[in-house]
Amino acid sequence: MSKKKWNIKKIIKEIISTVIIFFLVTMVLNYIRKPDIKENIYDYKLVDTYGKSIDFSNYKGEPLVVHFWATWCPTCKLEASNIDDLSNTYNVVSIAVTSGDNNEINSFMQKHQLSYKVISDVNGDLAKKFNISAYPTTLIYTKKGKLKFAEVGYSTTVGLKARLHLSNSLKL
Repeated sequence: MSKKKWNIKKIIKEIISTVIIFFLVTMVLNYIRKPDIKENIYDYKLVDTYGKSIDFSNYKGEPLVVHFWATWCPTCKLEASNIDDLSNTYNVVSIAVTSGDNNEINSFMQKHQLSYKVISDVNGDLAKKFNISAYPTTLIYTKKGKLKFAEVGYSTTVGLKARLHLSNSLKL
């Protein structure tokens, strides 16, 4: 019996195959874990961790990202810089679920040098209303106010921007 030698072509093929399989598995898991959202975010007027009022109806006409996360969530911490980067170009409102009071959340944001808007969902009531049970969960609304994407788990900056671009270019 002869052993097959590894060459650069075979290694690249294995890496590409693994990435494709990983991508497909994540898409299936994301679809399974996707929340069934009946709530209309545009009906909400909430207050961020600095006491500033956020009226979601003011975001109609532009794409909107609503990001449910938690300070205790390791994946959320990894993804936080992606959300921060996105907030420099798009409307992003995040909801910190069961992550402590406003001071604790603001301290977390400062420590990690994050600047996006945060609403504290101290007891997880808002997350329950939106049927969110896994973190992070990112909702992307079209400029016409329709929920187009609901992503559960880690999302790259490129992936989020692609979804926003797609939702912005669709006639929805």
